[in-house]
Amino acid sequence: VFGKDITLTLILNNLAFDHKTVKVDMSASTVLYTRRAVAEILKATTSVDLGSKQEKHIQLKIPYSYYGKHLTTDKRIQVTALCEVMHTHRGKLLVEKTIILEDTNIIIKIPRRVVVNKVVTLEISYANPLPEPVSRCVLLVTLMNQQVKIHLAQLAPRERSKIYFEFTPRRTGPLQLQVDFSCDKFSHVKGFVTIAVAPA
Repeated sequence: VFGKDITLTLILNNLAFDHKTVKVDMSASTVLYTRRAVAEILKATTSVDLGSKQEKHIQLKIPYSYYGKHLTTDKRIQVTALCEVMHTHRGKLLVEKTIILEDTNIIIKIPRRVVVNKVVTLEISYANPLPEPVSRCVLLVTLMNQQVKIHLAQLAPRERSKIYFEFTPRRTGPLQLQVDFSCDKFSHVKGFVTIAVAPA
């Protein structure tokens, strides 16, 4: 989840009967959705001894403080591990994983029944998932082809807050509401909901 430390586990398995030493070069970079690297955020090298038919786990931890400033709006991190069996000519094995960090910031609560031409009150909850305060918070609410920009107070680390938003639907049928939350540390955290508007 965006804002939290990331822990990954690499599993090495020796399928042979003889002892092996494996050198592992690990790296992590923030990337765009096209997989183009933006910034390298971690580099580590380790060596692992594997006995006959033995399995070992290597843990890689990427703290938020490493990736937070380098993350793009795509919220993607690519991790690679280059594994090389030492003292043999068997070559190398490359393991890759792309992590897409999830947002859990926006929660929209709507009444059980929404009726045309009657005022509706929505509860929009938003959060700062980071271990540091954020300021210049803005909610952009898009509804019925109109946008409303709401300036919010700053949020303390891990703080969740909410606002109430009123509108009057002018026609029956499905209505889509979209919320976009931005601040000085991250931008374009989105939430949306489809509202079924009933006849009066």
